[in-house]
Amino acid sequence: MTLTVLLLLTLALVPIAVLVHRALGRDTGFFAAVALTGIGVSALPWLPTLLDGGVIQEHLPWIPTIDVGLSFRLDGLAMVFLLLVIFIGALVMAYSARYFSVQKKTSDYYLWMLLFVFAMSGMVLADDLILLFVFWEFTTLCSFFLINRSGEKAPAPAQRTLLITAAGGLGLLSAVLLIIVETGTTQISEALTHSAWQDNTTFTSVVAVLIAFAAFTKSAQFPFHLWLPDAMVAPAPVSAYLHAAAMVKAGIYLLLRFSPVFEDSTLWQVLLISAGLTTALMGALFALQRHDIKEIMAYSTVSQLGFLVAVIGIGTPTALVAATIHVIAHALFKSALFMMVGIIEHEAHSRDIRRLHGLSRTMRVSLIITLISSLSMAGVPPLLGFVSKEHLLTGFLSADMPAPLTWTLTLLAVLAAIGTFAYCGRIVLGAFTGYTGAGAKDEAHELIDPSESHEAPASFYLPALIPAVAGLLLGFVPFVFDGLVTQAADAAHTETYEAHFLLWHGFTVELLLSAVIIVGGLLAVLMRARLDNLIPRTLLPFTGVEVVEAMRSGAINFGRRVGDITRSDMHGLHLAAPGILLAGLFIAGLVVSPEVGEFDPGHTRMTDWVLIILLVCFLTGTVIAKNRAAAVVLAGGAGFVVAAWFFALGAVDVGMTQLLVEILTVVVLVLVLRKLPKTFHKITRSRQLLAIAVALGFGVMAFGATFALTGRRGQSPASQWYMENTYETTGALNVVNSILVDFRALDTFGELTVLGVAGFAILALLNSAFSTSDNEPPDSRQWTGTPLDHAGDNTTAMRSVFNWMAPFIVLLSLILLLRGHYESGGGFIAALVAGGFFALRYLVAPSDSAVKLRFDYALVIVGGVVTGAAIGLAGYLEGSFLRPVVIAEGLPLPWGSDSGFSFTTALIFDVGIYLAVIGAVLVALDRLGQAQRYPAELLQAHRRAHGTSEAELSTLKVPAGYHADPGDLPFEVQSGEAAPGIHADAEPRGVNDR
Repeated sequence: MTLTVLLLLTLALVPIAVLVHRALGRDTGFFAAVALTGIGVSALPWLPTLLDGGVIQEHLPWIPTIDVGLSFRLDGLAMVFLLLVIFIGALVMAYSARYFSVQKKTSDYYLWMLLFVFAMSGMVLADDLILLFVFWEFTTLCSFFLINRSGEKAPAPAQRTLLITAAGGLGLLSAVLLIIVETGTTQISEALTHSAWQDNTTFTSVVAVLIAFAAFTKSAQFPFHLWLPDAMVAPAPVSAYLHAAAMVKAGIYLLLRFSPVFEDSTLWQVLLISAGLTTALMGALFALQRHDIKEIMAYSTVSQLGFLVAVIGIGTPTALVAATIHVIAHALFKSALFMMVGIIEHEAHSRDIRRLHGLSRTMRVSLIITLISSLSMAGVPPLLGFVSKEHLLTGFLSADMPAPLTWTLTLLAVLAAIGTFAYCGRIVLGAFTGYTGAGAKDEAHELIDPSESHEAPASFYLPALIPAVAGLLLGFVPFVFDGLVTQAADAAHTETYEAHFLLWHGFTVELLLSAVIIVGGLLAVLMRARLDNLIPRTLLPFTGVEVVEAMRSGAINFGRRVGDITRSDMHGLHLAAPGILLAGLFIAGLVVSPEVGEFDPGHTRMTDWVLIILLVCFLTGTVIAKNRAAAVVLAGGAGFVVAAWFFALGAVDVGMTQLLVEILTVVVLVLVLRKLPKTFHKITRSRQLLAIAVALGFGVMAFGATFALTGRRGQSPASQWYMENTYETTGALNVVNSILVDFRALDTFGELTVLGVAGFAILALLNSAFSTSDNEPPDSRQWTGTPLDHAGDNTTAMRSVFNWMAPFIVLLSLILLLRGHYESGGGFIAALVAGGFFALRYLVAPSDSAVKLRFDYALVIVGGVVTGAAIGLAGYLEGSFLRPVVIAEGLPLPWGSDSGFSFTTALIFDVGIYLAVIGAVLVALDRLGQAQRYPAELLQAHRRAHGTSEAELSTLKVPAGYHADPGDLPFEVQSGEAAPGIHADAEPRGVNDR
C-alpha cells in the first residue's frame, strides 16, 4: 500500500459510511471502527523502514505544466501522529455507536468525523506547504460543523471556535507564502533545509511568530485557550477525538515539524515557553474552579497542551523526545477520560460533581477506567503518564539556559503538575464518591439517587477501557516506543538523540521532583474541601468568551457601518469607485496611445455608426423613461444592439452569449418589477442635468479607453497560435470554446465554482429578503390596470406559442451543447438557451405555484461543479488534472463537417458548466418568481423580536402582497386585504418553496 492509497481509503470511507448508515444507523460506528483499524494495521509494515531511519515519499503530478503536484512524506514524526489519528479514531467510532440513541440522527455526524480523520491524516502526511495549509483549514471546518450540529446552544460556540482557529489559519497561510517566496519551493522537507533560515534572521523571526500564532489557536494556548472549553457543547465523542486526541494535536504537530529551523531562535523559545507554562498553570487553576466534569476535562486538556508547548519551546533533543512520548500518553488517557464523561452523563444524567455521589457502588467498571486514566494523567507510577511526566521534567532540566532560569521554569512545571494531580482527584472523587467543598449542600444542586444509575454495557465502555489499559500496560514496557520516538525527535531537531524509556531510571532528580508532585498532589486532594473554599470562582470581571463575543459583535457592527456607506440611494457613492477606475484607464489609454485612432475605413465601418445611433436611441429612451417597465425594455434593447455589434465583428459566440444574457436579464428584471413601484421617483432639473453630465463623461472615458487600448488591431501572437494549433491539439474547430474547456479548463473550473457559490449567495440573499418582516412589499395596487395586473389573461397568446416552441428550445439547447467544440455554442450558451426555456415556463404560468418545480435546483449547481471536478480526475489518469481525454473519434457530425465528431471529456466538462448555469438561473427565477409569503417561522420570529404574545400573534394580519399557505401555519392567521392580481395557491407548495 502507498501513502496515497491510505489517504484515499480514509476519504472513500466517508461516502461508504453514509451509505452503510442507511442500513445500520448508529451502528455505523462499529463499521467505521473496523475499517479504520484495518487502515491503521495496513500502515504498520512501514514501521521497519522508519525505525531504520528511512522515510517514505511520494509525489503525484497534478498539473505538471505549471509544476503543481501532491507530495506526501512519512517519517517518524508523521507516523506517531498518523497512528494516533487512525487508532484513536477507531475507538471513538466504536464508542459513538452506543453513545447516541437509536432515534438520534447520526449520518452527518459520521460524515464529518470521518472527513476529520481524512483531513488529519492528510495534514500529517503532507510534504507540500499548500497541501499542509489546505488540510489544516479542512480540520477547522470539520470541527466547526461537528460543534454546530450539537443542539440549539451550539451555533455561538461553533462560531467563536471558527473565528479563533480560522484566524490562526490566516497566520499559517502568511507563513506558507513567506516560506515559498524566500526558499523558492513548496516542498516542506526541502524548505526546512534551505539556507534562508540562517541567512535572513528577519524572515526567520516573522515566520516563527506566524507559526506559533497558528499553533496556539489550534492547540488552545493562552490567550486563545477559551475556544476549547467553549466547544464542550459538542457531544462526548467529538470532545474525545477532536479536542483531546486529534485537532488540538494539530498545533503540536506543526510546532514539532518546524522546530528544526527555530531551534536557535530566542523569540521562538520565549513565545512557546511563556505561553505554554502560563497555559499549564492557568488551565490547572481553572480546572480546580469548575464543577462540571466535562469543563474540568476541557481545562485539563488546555493545561496538558501547555506542558507540551513549553517543552517544545525548550528545544533540546531531550525535550522534543519528552514532548513526543507525552503526546502518545496524553492521547490515551485523555480520550479514555472524555469517553467516560459521556458514560457518566449517560447513566447518571448529570456531570455536576455537586450532584454526583455514590456511583462507585453502581458503576465500578467506570470507576476503574476513570481511576486508571486519571492516575496516568497525574503522573503516578507505573502508568505511561508517569514515564512521560518524568521525561517532561527531564526536558525542562535540559534547557540550554542559565541554571536559575532553568530551575525556575522546572519548578513552575512542577507546580502545574501538582495542580494536575489535584484536579485528577477532583474528577475521580467528585464523580464517584461525592463532592465536598463550597456549595456542597446548596439546595439548588440536589443529589442524584445512585440506585437509579447502573453500569454501562460492555460495548459502551470497552472503547474507553482499551486506551486506559494500554496506558497501564505500556507503563511497564515503555521501551517499545524507543525507536519510533527517536525517529520522531530526529525529524524535529537537527541533532540525533536516542530515546530510552524505562519505568525505573534509578534515583534521579526527576524522580525526586515526581515524588514532590505526588506528595503535593495528595495533600491537595486530602485538603480538597478547604482548597475548594479558598479558590476564587472569578478572577476577572469578564471572561474570555465575553471578550471574543464582544469582538465578534464589534466586527459585525463595524461591517454594518461600512455597509451603510454604500447602502443608500446616493448614486455618487456607488459610482465613485468605478468612476475612479474608469478615469485611470482613460488616462492610461491616452498615455500609451499618442493618437486615439483615425476615423477612416481601416478603423470603422458604416455598420458601426448605424449600431451606435441605435444604441444612443435606446439609451436616451432609457434615461428619459419614467416608467420602470419601459426603462427595462429600452435597456434590454441597448443590450441587443451590443449583441448585434458582436455578430457584426464576427464574434458569434460572444454575441450569442450577450443576446441570451440580455433576454434572461430582462425576464429577471420583470420579475423584480412587481416588487417595486411602477414609476421612478421625481428628481429636480439640476439633478437630471448632473446625471446626464456624469453619464456622458463615463461614456466618453469608456469609449476613449477602449479605443486607445485595443482599437481594431490585428491578432496577437497568442491568438495566432490558437488559430493554428487548436484543431491539431484538441480536434476542435471552435477556438473560443476550446480555450474554455481544453486549454484553460482550470480557469473555467474556478469560474464554474465561483458561479456555483454565487448561485447559493443569491439563494441566501433572496431567502433573507423575502423572510424579513421589516421588508414589507410596496402596495401592489399601483400595478392595477397594467399588464402585470392580470397574469392569467395576458399570457394566453404566449402560452399557445410556448406549447409548440418548448420542444424546439430544449432541442436547440442540446444541439448547442454538443456542437460547441466545432461550431458556435458550448455549455454556457446552451445553458442560457435552457434558461430561456425555464424563463418562458415561468412567464406563461398564471402563478408561481403553477410552475410546480419539484426538484432541488441547488443540487443542480452542486451537480455541475461535481461533474467538472470528476471529469478532471479522468484527465489526471492521462497525466494532468482536467486534461481532455478522447473517448471516441470519427463519429458522424450532423451539422456537416468532414472532420467527424470526436467525443472527449471536454464535452462532459461542458455538461458541468451547463448544469451549474441552469441551476443559477433557476435560483433567480424561482425565488424572484414566488409571491412573497408570511410563513409561520416569520411570525414566530416577529413574536421573539417584539415580545408579541401567542394571542396577539394569532390575530396578526398578513400585509397586502403576501399570502400564506394554510398548511404552512400552525395556527389561524387573519389575512389582510388581498392585493389585486395576486391569487391564493390552490395546491401545496414544492419542497424548494418552503
